[in-house]
Amino acid sequence: MVACAKNMGVPCGSGMFGHALHAVACFSKEEIAARVDCLKNTFMWTDAEVAIAVSKAPLMLTRSKESMQRSSEFLISEVGLEPAYIARRPAVLTYSLKGRLRPRYYAVKFLKENGLLNHDRDYYSPVLVSNNDFMKKYICPHKEAAPHLAEDYAAACRGEVPARFIFA
Repeated sequence: MVACAKNMGVPCGSGMFGHALHAVACFSKEEIAARVDCLKNTFMWTDAEVAIAVSKAPLMLTRSKESMQRSSEFLISEVGLEPAYIARRPAVLTYSLKGRLRPRYYAVKFLKENGLLNHDRDYYSPVLVSNNDFMKKYICPHKEAAPHLAEDYAAACRGEVPARFIFA
């Protein structure tokens, strides 16, 4: 297992090594190879991009093919991220699409569309912060200008898409 984790490009001393061991313990070599191929096909990644992504977030190998497909469709088609961008920031694939990625995307897009946030703001930064920090940085400062934002964000986290989060 240690050799297999090392072959994934995760150094023994790194903080990700334990995660790599967990990922390889769950699957045979053949299953891991199939999951790597799935990542290449789903995200249109090169071998080098897969290696970068897996070395940074080895637990993504434990996600289902369907989950990866839904994440790919959302991140590439709806958010507009380039596959190489995702490969360099694979932690985004470890978060819940329904509970984190979509709601935060909708909230930040709402803020941008209404001139409350700079349009050059990166998608990755709002995704990474804790929910408390997201609320402090992106929701609470706009209570007066967007009084329903907290309520709409909470609804989005429950899987609903509030009307104010629908953009033409």
